[in-house]
Amino acid sequence: MTTEKAVLAGGCFWGMQDMFRRLRGVVSTRVGYTGGDLPNPSYDNHRGHAEAIEIIFDPAVVSYRAILERFFQIHDPTTYEQQGSDFGPSYRSAIFYTDEQQKETALVTIAEIEASGLWPGPVVTEINPEERFWQAEDEHQDYLQRHPGGYSCHFIRPSWRLPSARSSQKS
Repeated sequence: MTTEKAVLAGGCFWGMQDMFRRLRGVVSTRVGYTGGDLPNPSYDNHRGHAEAIEIIFDPAVVSYRAILERFFQIHDPTTYEQQGSDFGPSYRSAIFYTDEQQKETALVTIAEIEASGLWPGPVVTEINPEERFWQAEDEHQDYLQRHPGGYSCHFIRPSWRLPSARSSQKS
């Protein structure tokens, strides 16, 4: 099996991981910190870093575009440094692309979202090259699996789906 990697930030990483773990074609996920200058960030000190998720997926089953479509359905990409009741740069919306094809896919997807008028405002999601990903502490990995009913501000918003969106799963 050939796999690809996606690195996304969209608020508290617990909810992001929980939502992506369920997507067909996702092989593995891990939560951590990226996008900042602080070496060895931790949950108690990750100033400048975004809480993020690293997704390893099988592109024969789910495309990068489909990963992005899920990303834009489960968090609010129109709020600056905020998701739900979480505020600050740790909770910003960001895509950390691994190559130029991922960057182009992100730009096209955001342009389609903007043109659709379905989201509540302009997309403020950052698009950045991949940076070092610092894995979060063990107690934060698969948090909602171990603590069902724990905090999450992530959910699928059915009305936030592009009308021309390609199927999220390949045949």
